[in-house]
Amino acid sequence: MDEFYSSLPFSPTGAQRRCIAEAIDDMYSGREMSRLLQGDVGSGKTLVAAALIWFCHKNGYSSAFMAPTEILAQQHFETLNGFLSPFGIKTGLLTGSMTAKEKRAVKQGLLNGDYDLIIGTHALFSADVEYKNLGLIITDEQHRFGVNQRTALINKGSNPHVLVMSATPIPRTLALILYGDLDVSIIDEMPPGRQKVDTFAVDESYRQRLNNFILKLTGEGRQVFVVCPMVEENDELPVKLKSAEEHAKELSALFPNLKTACVHGKMKPADKEKIMASFAKGDIDILVATTVIEVGVDVPNAALMIVENAERFGLSQLHQLRGRVGRGPYKSYCVLVSDSDNEDTRARLSIMHKTNDGFKISEEDLRLRGPGDFFGSRQHGLPQTHIADLGADTVILHRAQAAADALLEKDPELRRPENQALKARIERLFRDSSDSFN
Repeated sequence: MDEFYSSLPFSPTGAQRRCIAEAIDDMYSGREMSRLLQGDVGSGKTLVAAALIWFCHKNGYSSAFMAPTEILAQQHFETLNGFLSPFGIKTGLLTGSMTAKEKRAVKQGLLNGDYDLIIGTHALFSADVEYKNLGLIITDEQHRFGVNQRTALINKGSNPHVLVMSATPIPRTLALILYGDLDVSIIDEMPPGRQKVDTFAVDESYRQRLNNFILKLTGEGRQVFVVCPMVEENDELPVKLKSAEEHAKELSALFPNLKTACVHGKMKPADKEKIMASFAKGDIDILVATTVIEVGVDVPNAALMIVENAERFGLSQLHQLRGRVGRGPYKSYCVLVSDSDNEDTRARLSIMHKTNDGFKISEEDLRLRGPGDFFGSRQHGLPQTHIADLGADTVILHRAQAAADALLEKDPELRRPENQALKARIERLFRDSSDSFN
């Protein structure tokens, strides 16, 4: 890897080098790699991906990189192209919003072997997309894709290596259940210079001070994220809940000299992309959004994240949102606004103030909310346990995983008579929940 490392304008962390080495060992092992790369927001997972794509290219293979949103795909395209273009590696982009003509050109290029790396969304596993010598598949934000979607892309190659990445730090106990079939690499070290984001939990009595703080930071040339739990006003929900559209209007009226915009999941992808691009360029001062900006938006000039009705979000989600700021050289802040007087809620939000360690936060999130709601909405594939405490019964989980490994060692196809009931149960599980099961 010396040639790749020496091309970089910085030195990778020890954790990044270790994760790259673990993946390369897999690729050399004679069997296909199946590995999960976990790393906190800003830990440098994309560099690990770039190194493995480069390595595959040196060995004569192409790679595919799948992201859950177009915004994220576009960002990865720019970042990876920056790492890889000096080596003459040709990178392409394929997303749903491209014109039919653009898609045809990219698909033809893939078939011809013109691209060494293709980055895209779900479009990558469309029936009419064919690859030449596909050796590596990387999936970003792993938990957003069901097993059917991953399998559709994997089937485009001939036993390609697979790396799945997650910026949602998953407690080891939950990772055992969700990803028992994957080896796990963890980037547990942050690149030097990555700053701590100061976090505060406040109530409505701080609103005027918060507005003054917005004016102060924007006056210094910085930009602000404001996240709301809803897209629009809803008569069925409590009046106190902030909606992105209404709050954007309020802020526009409050700060007439600042440019305020709103982005949410119900907008057309093209409109959303346009606003995000405008914010990234610095043309918008305040971006009001729903959690559509939870992953993928990289705006180094953004120095303040305000989360309205913070009690409505899980800790891991709040941690992801906080990771949208502090990505540049400027001192950054996260303010969690909640009027909830529930003691458990206050204690939960205070955890965000105490630590920036995503893994500690995820352990606490799992303990408080249970595994079903860990990712914000229920994962159908997660086992509904009635007795086990997934946050505490780690020993039992390890024993269960060891038992599963031992069974597969003896009877990998589950053909023995004593394993037929187990095989039928597994097939039913995948059949009933394959669209969402990870």
